[in-house]
Parts: sequence; structure tokens; C-alpha cells
Amino acid sequence: MKADRRKLFQKPWEFREAALIALTLNAVGFALQYASGGSGVTMPEWPMNAITLTLSACLILAVGLGYRNNRAVAWMGGIPLGLSLILTLAALSFIGGMVPQESGGNPTAVRLGLHSIFSSWPFALTVVIFLINLGLSLSWKLVPFSIKNLQFILFHAGFWIALSCGIFGSSDLQRLVVPVEEGQANSQGYIIKSREAKQLPFSVFLHDFSIEEYPPQLLLYDPKTDRLVMNSAQAIPEVCTGATAEWKGTKVVVTDFIASALPGKDGIPVPVDPAAGVPFAKIRITSYEGEGETWLSTGSPMLKPAAVNVNGFFLFMVAGSPKSFRSAVTLRDENGFEKIANLEVNKPVNFKGWKIYQMGYDEQSGKFSTLSLIEAIRDPWLPAVYLGFFMILAANALFFWNGIKKSGASS
Repeated sequence: MKADRRKLFQKPWEFREAALIALTLNAVGFALQYASGGSGVTMPEWPMNAITLTLSACLILAVGLGYRNNRAVAWMGGIPLGLSLILTLAALSFIGGMVPQESGGNPTAVRLGLHSIFSSWPFALTVVIFLINLGLSLSWKLVPFSIKNLQFILFHAGFWIALSCGIFGSSDLQRLVVPVEEGQANSQGYIIKSREAKQLPFSVFLHDFSIEEYPPQLLLYDPKTDRLVMNSAQAIPEVCTGATAEWKGTKVVVTDFIASALPGKDGIPVPVDPAAGVPFAKIRITSYEGEGETWLSTGSPMLKPAAVNVNGFFLFMVAGSPKSFRSAVTLRDENGFEKIANLEVNKPVNFKGWKIYQMGYDEQSGKFSTLSLIEAIRDPWLPAVYLGFFMILAANALFFWNGIKKSGASS
């Protein structure tokens, strides 16, 4: 006898219904996103986000404990819906990873929120329902409490805390660029996206900005084709004493190199302090026109670079790319507390709840830049997100520990 196929939405609901509801949820989200012109969801700021999250957590816990035997509530906190929502979040995150975010594009894609997927309506609706699903399943393991449920509780509670605090706390994240000139202080930053000015609770005084560069490089330029001519090694040679480079019909040897110099009275470069000078190289050029020696320099905003004409081509030396750059600063808060620090890229300094980074400088001035661009970041919800991650790690460690104990007992 042939078994009857279960009809769609026939109780009890399973994975088919969960998948259909997840797809419908996304369709509604994209419709709302399109209808709103692509503006997306704006999260409340402190303290409203904390109040909203706390009340939501209490409401989910109360519904889970008070209506745990209700079929609708049981399905909302069940595995089929949870897995469907996880797959939906993975698909939306995939779109966010493949489509450039926070940038213009096709007008329809922009209006659908594909370029701002993590603040879009479909992502927000999916996250809200997933937090409800996660919270309900957690509440059933919390009360009554049993030590055997500890691994489940740690994993799901950590997941809930990390996800909810990461989403609700995103509105309190501040990323500001603080431009500071040498010998001056600044307590005003600018939001990178909107360029809106924001007052900081501290000031940054820049004592000195310095750049360490890689060795300069020799280049041969063809004015007829407006292109660089590659040498026989198909590489751009670095300049140092004894370095050689060959192009068709031309050989160049660096006979002397001064890392920091300025032209003397007779035009011959004289070594000076690195903060004031530029690289000079004495080169010997051998070509079918003969042999000769001359000096090349990279130049600076105050000094015209020295180049040489070789058989209709221009041979010149360019400064090496920055190896590192740093700012010597003093951070001072509103109460007069000071902290002296050296700021470098990817090496933050913590000050009054802010992470201070070296971000950039005036690239046109290069090593002579007196402007330093400093990034100040404040994310007050980050400790809560870290707490969630540590709880997930603890749950995984407990899972492996229990597995080891079981395998030891069975052997």
C-alpha cells in the first residue's frame, strides 16, 4: 500500500515549511528594501539599543518558559527553522562577500540593498527571527538547569550574545580620521563615510612624523610611447653603490650613492640630515653614443628631481615606497591626563576606551609630509562580542573533553 505524501503545512511542520518561510522572509525583506529606496535599516544608538536588546532577551525567555508546550512556539525554536535561517544568513553573507559593499553600482542592485547587505531589510529580518529561534531553544535548556546541558548552553548563549551585540552595537561603533600637523594638536575627527566632524574626548599633539623608505629605483621613460621601458631582467632595479641595469644599447652602473644629500655650491651633493635631504646617485652610462657620468636625485617638494637624457629616453630615479611610517604623539584627555606614544600601522594604542592607529599622511609630500592622518576607533560593544566568542570556544572545548572521556571509558 502506497503511503500518503505529507501535504505542505500539514502539522507537524518540518524542513519544507521552514525553508519556504525563510524564502518568504527574504522576499518580504527585499520588497521592503526596494520600497524604501535602498535606505535599509537604521539601528538605534545607546542607550536605546541596549534597552531594546535587554527587553527582547527578557521577552524571548518569558515566552520560551511560559509557552514551551505551545506548538507554534516549539516550532519557532526548533531545529528545522534554525537550520533554514543559518543557510539564509550564509547566502546573504556570501552576497556581501562577493558584491562590493558601500559603493555605487547598478541602480536596481543598490535599491535592493546588494551593496549594503548587512544593513538591509532581508538581513535584519533574518537575524531577528534567528535570534528568536536561538533564544527559545536556549531557554528550554536553561530552566531547569542541568550540568549535562552546559555545553549546549555555552554554545547557544555565546552565539546569541556575539550575534546580537555585534548587530545592535554596530550603531555605536565610531571610526574617525584625525588630521594633525607637526607641532599642533587636534581634538576633532571626521567620519570616513560622511566626512561629518565629531569632537573627541581627547586631543592628539603631533611631535614628529617620520617615514622609512625602501631604496630608490631607476626607471627609463620613453616619451614617444609615454611608457616605461623594462630592462633586460624585466624588473625595476633598486639603487645602491655597485648596482647595475641594462636596457637595449644602454648600460648603467651606480658608482656612488648618498641616501640623504643636498646640492653643494658646486652642484655636487653633500650629505645632510635624513629629515632634510633626498637620495642622490652617481651613475656611469655606457651607450653607443659613448660613456659619461652624472648625478641623479629623486627630488622633493622643494627640489627639482635630476634626470638625464639617454638616446632620446629619460633616465630618472624615484623614491622607494614607504617601508613604515610613524607618528610621535601625546594624547591628552579633558582632565589633563597625558600619554606619550608612537603610532604605527596595525599597532594600536589604547587610550580612554579608544584604539588609536597610524593611518596615513600627505602622500604628495612623501617623507617631507608634516601631516599625519590618525584613525581613532571606539567600539564599546566589542567586549560583549568577545565574551560570546569565548563562550563558544569554551563549549567546543567541553565538547571535545566529553568526547575524550567517552572514548576513554569505552576502551
